[in-house]
Amino acid sequence: MKNLSILRRSFQRSMFSSAAGVVQNTRHAFSTLREEPELDELMEFLNNLKNFEKSGVPIGAGTDSEYGFDLGRMSRLVGLLGNPQSRFKTVHIAGTKGKGSTAAFLSSILQAEGYSVGCYTSPHIQTIRERITLGRWGEPISAKALNHHFKRRREVLERAVKLENGCLSHFEVFTAIAFSLFAEENTEIAVVEAGLGGARDATNVISGSDLALSIITTVGEEHLEALGGSLESIAVAKSGIVKHGRPLVLGGPFIPSIECILRGKASSMSSPVVSASDPGNRSALRGFCDVSGIPRQLCDIVLQIVKDFDLSIELLGVKLRMLGAHQLQNAVTATCAALCLNKQGWSLSSGSIRAGLESAFLQGRTQILSSEEANLLGVPGATILLDGAHTKESAGALANTLQMTFPKAKMVVVVAMANDKDYLGFARELLSVGDLDAVFSTEVDIAGAKSRMTSASLLKCAWVNASRELDIKVLDLKVADCEDQSLQVAGMPESRSILLAEGSLLACMRTGFKILNERTGEQSGIIVVTGSLHIVSAILDYLHS
Repeated sequence: MKNLSILRRSFQRSMFSSAAGVVQNTRHAFSTLREEPELDELMEFLNNLKNFEKSGVPIGAGTDSEYGFDLGRMSRLVGLLGNPQSRFKTVHIAGTKGKGSTAAFLSSILQAEGYSVGCYTSPHIQTIRERITLGRWGEPISAKALNHHFKRRREVLERAVKLENGCLSHFEVFTAIAFSLFAEENTEIAVVEAGLGGARDATNVISGSDLALSIITTVGEEHLEALGGSLESIAVAKSGIVKHGRPLVLGGPFIPSIECILRGKASSMSSPVVSASDPGNRSALRGFCDVSGIPRQLCDIVLQIVKDFDLSIELLGVKLRMLGAHQLQNAVTATCAALCLNKQGWSLSSGSIRAGLESAFLQGRTQILSSEEANLLGVPGATILLDGAHTKESAGALANTLQMTFPKAKMVVVVAMANDKDYLGFARELLSVGDLDAVFSTEVDIAGAKSRMTSASLLKCAWVNASRELDIKVLDLKVADCEDQSLQVAGMPESRSILLAEGSLLACMRTGFKILNERTGEQSGIIVVTGSLHIVSAILDYLHS
């Protein structure tokens, strides 16, 4: 791959900023603290509701069955608010991976054309305000505006909670607040990410007449039990966002049986299908460049699709800020959606599509910290990559991105995960990275609570087991957690074994940095922090506390 030296140099000096927050360090776990004081009333109200991000999703909750979430409950809630979701057009996005990135790409394209866009995604990294962006610039809703809107709607929301006998959830209520805000702010089009599955998700109160198009990015095994227990049942659940006569854009690629389910649902709903994995997609990643100190990947996005819709575009040398082959696929999916919107009368020029793709960025997706941020973490000169990968599929995508962008770099991984994830599958994927020197398991709160947190020792065991399966030698390195975080790397062997250890987040990063310094010499090294968006949040909060 060309220009890798340019990419590595730009990584060292790239400046990715993040919003303010506070982190509290315990022996192992980082605990994110509360939102801005201005949101106290809203957060108190929401925190009294059931929050499945904290507690975990019940078995079958996302299926279109007697065990699924009650979509009627959400319909009654938005009905009390005057059905705000009917006052603007919506692009509805479901999928196991890629939803947030595709939403970011498409929202950015629409904003580049000058449309007033609402975007609703989850989860957030640092503040709940990130879930709602508004207007032509895509800024998160301000604390003042969100608080004001909540106060005006509070009486209705309280009545709805009472009518539903307290069964309304945190996600349902906040989704309704987002729709209400979009309507009040005269949003022209909204890009809405489903929370879980599709058919029974709270966002699926959008009617066919209000839907511009649906997007299904990928289908994987995350939330397996909540979505019916099989890949096929997950596909069925996600296909629930398809509405009669409205176009469906598929990301993919999908295995044939899954694509058959998705296309079958579209056919039954008389919905035309456009696939970003169509043979007419001749898009390719060409190399890397540096734009104002920020690393970009150079891509050609070339589409010539003739089935269902006649769609074509040629964008050469697109400079994507979000890195990896999977992000190119997400960009192509968003481009297909933009071309479909053009067919419906929206005006999205090639220039706006290019500009939107190039300006799109999400925190915690192959995010490289600046040298100043590395200094604050006590690892001066380190290259630190943050990525919220938390499934085996996203770990595989991360591994591919690392191998592509850092083919010769030695690496240390610092990982924390929720307790409902496939630790073993995740570990197997990242162990495929060629020059992995050490893996440190740690703990962070999940959605502000410890109930879904995986112990560092359990994570470490998963990596030991994955290493044995792959016949990779490992060594147990003990990390001493001192109050001043001044750590020593003792007994470092010259062996090519991978070191495994556990400890607090900062201790792991600093010990990993010392290991890289011992082993890399003049070669470049990288610290990869991954396993959850919550570990990304913990790092960013600490930096700006």
